Amino acid sequence: MPRTKVSDLPRRAVTRSAKLAALPIGFAGRTALGLGKRIGGRSAELVAQEIQERTAEQIFKVLGELKGGAMKLGQALSIFEAALPQEIVGPYRATLTKLQDAAPPLPAKTVHKVLAEQLGDDWREHFRSFEDQPTAAASIGQVHKAVWHDGRTVAVKIQYPGAGKALISDFNQLARLGKLFAVLLPGLDIKPVLAELRERIVEELDYLREAEAQHAFALEFKDDPDFLVPDVVAANEQVLVSEWVDGVPLSRIISEGTQEERDRAGLQFVRFLFCSPSRVGMLHADPHPGNFRITEDGRLCVLDFGAVNRLPDGYPPVFGMLTRIFNQGDMETVIQGLRDEGFIRPHIEVDPEALRAFLAPYVEPTAVEEFTFSREWLQEQAATATDLRPGNVVRQLNLPVSYVLIHRVHAAGVGVLCQLGATARFRDEVIRWVPGFADEDPDGSDDLAEEPLAS
Repeated sequence: MPRTKVSDLPRRAVTRSAKLAALPIGFAGRTALGLGKRIGGRSAELVAQEIQERTAEQIFKVLGELKGGAMKLGQALSIFEAALPQEIVGPYRATLTKLQDAAPPLPAKTVHKVLAEQLGDDWREHFRSFEDQPTAAASIGQVHKAVWHDGRTVAVKIQYPGAGKALISDFNQLARLGKLFAVLLPGLDIKPVLAELRERIVEELDYLREAEAQHAFALEFKDDPDFLVPDVVAANEQVLVSEWVDGVPLSRIISEGTQEERDRAGLQFVRFLFCSPSRVGMLHADPHPGNFRITEDGRLCVLDFGAVNRLPDGYPPVFGMLTRIFNQGDMETVIQGLRDEGFIRPHIEVDPEALRAFLAPYVEPTAVEEFTFSREWLQEQAATATDLRPGNVVRQLNLPVSYVLIHRVHAAGVGVLCQLGATARFRDEVIRWVPGFADEDPDGSDDLAEEPLAS
């Protein structure tokens, strides 16, 4: 496919490489500066903390300058944000938001060219009508509303020309900078994590693979009383046509919904994330509000299956088991279980009480009959997570490759629930859908969430 200039976003390999190459040079300079300050009498901890803060600041500054590719990279790297101060990642998120809001859509001429290349010169014969103005735009593609030749209203997702190549180039460069992340998170084995993220990004660029996942979800949830997944109509590697669904965006429920609507949406949201691995063998791995809407009949419509975590055996039972054991107060067993799973590497020692204090708020929704998520609650947890002092337990933890996307879903999911301010019996959903959590007879616990929300 010929390279097409779709906007003023910098895509040239030379430009991107130069920006990324500046990172290790800056790190070397900061390290030398830190050594000089230590010789001058400053404490090693203060110097290390300053180096960490400056390193994080430069990483996210450069990612912001990468613009188009950084939007998708930012999603992948969000797993690191919990360990970084708000003053560092806040401006980075703001930059990405501005870039995404300001990103110009593909001109109609380019859209038509992509459709001709992907669907053939007779592409218009597939549609009764096609709206040239996109209804939505994202980091690597945009969506158009159209009417398929059989009369169905459809959503046509088109990948930006050259976006995939530019994104992979950026990520390959970034993956060579593992030492920088090791400075920020010394307990993390960064190389396999970045390799896993790269593999997942490659999958997101393949719309055929996304279509397969979406179709599997659509089949499983067909006629479901709680959920709706639009089925795939046609697809290839860079164009995906699926059924169009109208509904109220979850973002509007967050901003304008009643408390009853927020509570209901929050429970639907949690149920979908927890039940999918059991029912489909996959976990939707991009749970931000833009991918959900509430239909007229009250169901939760789920969109965008580019990022999924394939879990053919469902949720790892150890996840539920360790959550239950934590609630029972046995920290020794919890720590050993985390070591066995790779969350604590062999050479790392953690303070049991510090670990308990860090995990307690996140496990709390599973320990009480009813829980309320709130922005204030999340801010309290972030204050602990963003402490850059070397002794902070958050920075001593590792993220095993098999849990990369699960962690991404949980972190993003908690954020959505706090935006909703939802109150519900979330523990019931964990008991029903997360293996290893419930002590009770499974037959009895299943009754907790048997009644559909839409009834």
